[in-house]
Amino acid sequence: MQESDLRTDPTSPGPAWKGEGPRVSVVLPCLDEAEGVAICIEKARHALEEMGLDYEILVVDNGSSDGSPEIASEAGARVIHERRRGYGSAYLRGFQEATGDILVMGDADDTYDFLDIPRFLAPLIDGRATFVIGSRFAGRIEAGAMPWSHRYIGNPILSGMLRLLFSTSVSDSHCGMRAFTREAIQRMQLRTTGMEFASEMVVNALRERLAIHEIPIVYHPRKGESKLNGMSDAWRHIRFLLLFSPSYLFRLPGLLLAALGAATMVALAGGPLEVFGRVWDHHTLLFGSLALVLGYNLFIFDTLAKVFSVGAGFAREDRWLGVGLRIFTLERGLLLGLGLFAFGLGLEIKITWDWLQTGGGPLSAVRGVAIGMTSMVLGAQTAFASFLVSLLLMKHR
Repeated sequence: MQESDLRTDPTSPGPAWKGEGPRVSVVLPCLDEAEGVAICIEKARHALEEMGLDYEILVVDNGSSDGSPEIASEAGARVIHERRRGYGSAYLRGFQEATGDILVMGDADDTYDFLDIPRFLAPLIDGRATFVIGSRFAGRIEAGAMPWSHRYIGNPILSGMLRLLFSTSVSDSHCGMRAFTREAIQRMQLRTTGMEFASEMVVNALRERLAIHEIPIVYHPRKGESKLNGMSDAWRHIRFLLLFSPSYLFRLPGLLLAALGAATMVALAGGPLEVFGRVWDHHTLLFGSLALVLGYNLFIFDTLAKVFSVGAGFAREDRWLGVGLRIFTLERGLLLGLGLFAFGLGLEIKITWDWLQTGGGPLSAVRGVAIGMTSMVLGAQTAFASFLVSLLLMKHR
């Protein structure tokens, strides 16, 4: 089992503390963990006293009814009560109350061995990292510690999605034992209140280019009853990952659909086309129009999502967005939109005029009508989207 540095931030400072070393805050969320919370507290205390560090242990009670807060208090922890239910809510309150230079987080069910705290603190203390995360898959998962569906389906899929969408090599993005500096947690600006909090922390650490270090760990069977809701929790993670990666949710499907639709319309603009022994004509042209409009819509959604995320502080302005916004100003967007709309409207007027000249009989200009209406729709979307983007940018700029 080897430790690994996953990302190096060349501007990351070394340790910010002097003398005897940092003060450490261990934060444990707690919801009916009477069987495991005292064990976790004792292990954390033993590990930190062995290191000779100043420390505190905070247990954030999230509505327990089994006496967990009293057990935690008797074991020496400072108990905080958080009324807002949720994994993220408990941690957000705990981080707010913590006074340490370094924060360690982990579940209070004894699945994570808090005797491993020194291994998590070492990269932070010597300045190699600002964010340390455990990896159950790089380490060992004991028998009965994780359901088969979570071990071989759920966690690999979710971690794989995060690696794909955010270009990282974190092997276990949902491992609950982590440690980080106070500066790091402030830079991450965490907001979510549910289980997706685990994903948000990794995503924001990547976006802030924190120096990340991965520690292989052993994952143990939990004490007490599990609080996980498999499908619901998985969906919360997937929803968060997709919402925070609009390029994959909107841009790529949009570009593919728009390209396919445009190619189809160009190929059939002059008349029917025979391919693979079949004749492709009006019906295919209409499908091409649909694909082009839908793809263009998705591309606009991508732009709006990016602008909103930047303005709301969820994301930073990337190079492509900056270049695009400088080129496609409100005025240029309006000119392009009006131009497309005028072209389409002119084509429809011409077709209507020709139809009236022939006495208003059967209309066979399906091809021209489809192209004209598509151009009008794209033009109107461009013009109105330009206004909306400019409105979203008013606060940002």
